[in-house]
Amino acid sequence: MLDPHRTIDAVWKLESARIIAALARLVHDVGLAEELAQDALVAALEQWPTSGVPDNPGAWLTAIAKRRAVDHIRRSKRLERKQEQLAQELERQPEPEPDDLLRLILVSCHPVLPTAARAALTLRLLGGLTADEIARAFLVASTEITRRIADAKRTLAVAGVPFELPAGDELAARLASALEVIYLIFNEGYSATSGDDLMRPGLCLEALRLGRLLAELAPQEPEVHALVALMEIQASRTPARTGPRGEPVRLHEQNRGRWDQLLIRRGFTAMLRARSLGGPPGPYVLQAAIAVCHAQARRAEDTDWGQIAGLYEALVRLLPTPVVRLNRAVAVGMARGPRAGLALADELTADPALRDYHLLPSVRGDLLLRDGQLADARREFERAAALTRNAAECAFLLRRADGIAVGADPATLGAAARGFLARDDLDAATLRSYGQTLRRLCLALGERLPLASLTAEQVAGVCAAAWGGAAAKTWNRHRSAVRSFATWAGAQDLATGLERRAETRPRTAPVDARHLDALWARTDLPVRELTLWHLLHESAAGIRTVLALNVEDLDLDDRRARTGGGRVNWRSGTARLLPALLAGRTSGPLFLTDRRPGPARRPPAADRCPTTGRGRLSYERAEYLFKQATRPLDPAGEGFTLSRLKPPNPHIR
Repeated sequence: MLDPHRTIDAVWKLESARIIAALARLVHDVGLAEELAQDALVAALEQWPTSGVPDNPGAWLTAIAKRRAVDHIRRSKRLERKQEQLAQELERQPEPEPDDLLRLILVSCHPVLPTAARAALTLRLLGGLTADEIARAFLVASTEITRRIADAKRTLAVAGVPFELPAGDELAARLASALEVIYLIFNEGYSATSGDDLMRPGLCLEALRLGRLLAELAPQEPEVHALVALMEIQASRTPARTGPRGEPVRLHEQNRGRWDQLLIRRGFTAMLRARSLGGPPGPYVLQAAIAVCHAQARRAEDTDWGQIAGLYEALVRLLPTPVVRLNRAVAVGMARGPRAGLALADELTADPALRDYHLLPSVRGDLLLRDGQLADARREFERAAALTRNAAECAFLLRRADGIAVGADPATLGAAARGFLARDDLDAATLRSYGQTLRRLCLALGERLPLASLTAEQVAGVCAAAWGGAAAKTWNRHRSAVRSFATWAGAQDLATGLERRAETRPRTAPVDARHLDALWARTDLPVRELTLWHLLHESAAGIRTVLALNVEDLDLDDRRARTGGGRVNWRSGTARLLPALLAGRTSGPLFLTDRRPGPARRPPAADRCPTTGRGRLSYERAEYLFKQATRPLDPAGEGFTLSRLKPPNPHIR
């Protein structure tokens, strides 16, 4: 006897994408299609344990889902023509049209969606994974995955993305987006960006399945076959990529006898298919050719690094991203010597895109070590370990650093930064600000960098990469921190390359009236937030001024409150909400936190309610709540700031 629940789970994993694709073609709404498919799944969960698993469970689910679609359209009073079309579809063979799955892939990976949302939606609709399974794979909260998927469906609906196959250049662009998402999923499984484990094999397998599926659906696209070849060959190394304790094993140290020969042969076959289709080689064809070069070498010393370097030169011309250029530096370093590779890697140190990319210092450390620059190599490995969020990789890099014997350390940047921040004459806000600046310097240059060798050019380069595009106020704040540190350390010239920028306060556009009306009409918002937002909008007072108000400052009859610098007035919207917010309180902060603070975080008496014991609502929390509430209203999807609640023509009475 088959276990119905296990059977349902297996069938859903295999058939859900086809069912959703078939429904999406009919109802032209991915979100609705998934809901209808879920209804069919619920019906199976209710009926199969008692009636038994049908002979063709996939067809059963498809038929039930299509009946749900018919019922939905009838309830929605759609056109009779569509009803007849759906009725005819119900009588046909319950297999989707050949292009349905391709349409679903292209919709799930549509460029209108952020990359993270594309990956989550693809795994949900095409992989049949639950939000919890996707969250575990990417090490984020399941609520965050649920939000990404919901936002993605809403974005597709608002943008009116059609469930149809594009043509020409648009098809190429959409396929490129789909390939990007599949390779992103594979890379997250192949080399996890965070967590304790180096790899997450489940994501690799899912990406391979999606790539093979896409190759079946788009057999005339060489880039699709090339991506499959690239993933097959890279996945073949999985058994040899980690040691007995889960530590990483570098490519040239791997036991190539443990590489999966079946996957390598599949990769070679896919590569031959890509080449047979002709045309100029694309990015994935070139990357797959590089993978083939590695797979063909029986020993690490047999690797044709000259050919690999040439392929990377071609790839850089086609796809000049910082990561591709860094990989070229590795290949050139192996083919022409470490100094040639270092020259290329050093060009990338000022690139903001690689500011927190741990592989840049890791590559430089390798090249420096091979060139005999031991102290510099050790610092680079330590920098790389500080930047990575993967525990296994961090431990591996620290072991490499510890294995390099160098002389006694002189006074270092890290030690000087810790000494500077340990002063007792800095208030909490200044300490936090200075700490951000010095942590960035230590991450970018290495904590073990001798302080005597630190130059103004190095400091200016770090600041330009980290905050070159920031607002003038932010730039000047970090410049001030560098100047203070340089003075304390007796190296005043460190800030000579940092010019002060003129600060201009940009005008903030107020929230549109229709968005405000939508916000005021919501019935699910807490009275505290509504009162605060109404008060800010009606008074045009400063945010911190309003948050600093106490209950005893209020004059409810005259609709005003006393402040240290004047008064704050409000109108009917705030007046209607204030009694419910006060709830009988006669003193203490007007706006309170959600819960009582712990003993270790007890706020001062002036910021604590004597009745409830709760503290004053912070600016940061108030800003976060407003952004969360207004995210659906913001076309950019980020949410509005509280400063945008001021009316177009503020008037403070």
